[in-house]
Amino acid sequence: MTAAFDPTDPGRQWQRFCELLWYDDGLGIWLDVSRMAITPPELEALRPRFAQAFEAMAALEAGAIANADEQRMVGHYWLRAPELAPDAATAAQVASEVERIAAFGCEQLAARRFSAVVWIGIGGSGLGPLLMVEALGAVDRGLPFHFIDNVDPEGISHTLAGLGERLRTALVVVVSKSGGTPEPRIGMEQVRARLEALGGDWSQQAVAITMADSRLDQLARQEGWLERFAMFDWVGGRTSITSAVGLLPAALLDADIHAFLAGAAAMDRSTRTPELESNPAALLAAAWYAAGGGRGRRDMVVLPYRDRLAVFSRYLQQLVMESLGKRVDRQGNTVHQGLAVYGNKGSTDQHAYVQQLRDGIDNFFVTFIEVLEDSGDLPALNGERPGDVLEGFLQGTRAALMEGGRQSLSISLRRFDATALGALVALFERAVGLYAELVNINAYDQPGVEAGKKAAAAVLELQARLDALLADGETRSLVELQGQLGTDSPDSLFWILRHQAVNDAGLRVEGHWGQPASLRFSRA
Repeated sequence: MTAAFDPTDPGRQWQRFCELLWYDDGLGIWLDVSRMAITPPELEALRPRFAQAFEAMAALEAGAIANADEQRMVGHYWLRAPELAPDAATAAQVASEVERIAAFGCEQLAARRFSAVVWIGIGGSGLGPLLMVEALGAVDRGLPFHFIDNVDPEGISHTLAGLGERLRTALVVVVSKSGGTPEPRIGMEQVRARLEALGGDWSQQAVAITMADSRLDQLARQEGWLERFAMFDWVGGRTSITSAVGLLPAALLDADIHAFLAGAAAMDRSTRTPELESNPAALLAAAWYAAGGGRGRRDMVVLPYRDRLAVFSRYLQQLVMESLGKRVDRQGNTVHQGLAVYGNKGSTDQHAYVQQLRDGIDNFFVTFIEVLEDSGDLPALNGERPGDVLEGFLQGTRAALMEGGRQSLSISLRRFDATALGALVALFERAVGLYAELVNINAYDQPGVEAGKKAAAAVLELQARLDALLADGETRSLVELQGQLGTDSPDSLFWILRHQAVNDAGLRVEGHWGQPASLRFSRA
């Protein structure tokens, strides 16, 4: 039986380390959860739940309906193993799309036609590609990337200014699953206007990644865009990195997309075993469950000790929190589940918030990620190699946390490449799916996100109605505007009009902004 967690007993901790260490020689990955406070009774108690979770995962991979409201399958695992798809047509389409992407990347890099890539996407359509670029990009190959992943006007202007004349010869990729999401549409319109003003040929420089026959797909087809790649109905944004969303940037970086997919597929295979101690995703899920009492009461702090993985904490933030942050369970009971994720990179964070982790409130566990092989060409100077110093800081932080009775787990990669990145992504995808089964929630819907989109659409509609009302030139207070527009509260109008007053010289304002009831508005 696994020894109990006891930071004061080195012998017992050594026993736990030996019993709980997972290693895959082919992938070159170690997982150590021995410094998480999961007890032997807790492990035993979770076995029946894991048996059900493994069955649910197998059913999911076989094409079971995961989102009852949408009657939708969840098939991101098929993207790296098309043979698992529920029908031959889907399998053939997945395999064909991979080869189309690989060929497109090779063709564009060989032609040297484009000076850069402008990537327009929000959420997983931006984070996944950003992770690929940061993790797999190199200065001596591939194209440089510029991201527009928000509708911040200053951010868009800054990106376009940085591109300057190079935008005229840039490849522009627009990603939107539905084709109707406002943020990528607005970003696309701004980039297109600037590119065409510079003399560029939009239709011969634009690529769409979207679902078949979406509004974006229809536009791209009608205008004869350079290329269109598929997003599938059964792939969510936060798990789309092994689709065209992640593969196209990798191909344009001249990275090995087949190795990336192979790493993900290999990890998927490793996590199909029903033996808890031999399944790395199950070990992760069990450690998360025990740490937070099955209610997410501890935050996950992600500390990768490699600059290339600095974006990984943000990537996991969406994957974990959007999947596990749910108000109700599958039976409709209010549960308010979730698991908060934050982090940056080591050793930078040792000079930031590790002070609190060591000595402050004990409401977290740390996920350390290290890469053993030192890359780069830096020599040892004064008897010191940078990689050895970085390793020392990692081990020192682990030891300091252990001395304080603080929990942590560690993932070690023999080397970092496309295969390792694929395996790392798949490990957390599988762990999230298993954890969701343990706590009886649907990891694959996002009602909170949809509610936010609807609320934002309502505000945009209110803006239009407000503009139409003020067009008559009459002066009105916030309360009067509320009454005529039928809104719930004047404060939403205050927010809209305050923003317009700063940016629109045609809006006349009387009164004091610190006294909202005194304000009156009209248009010239």
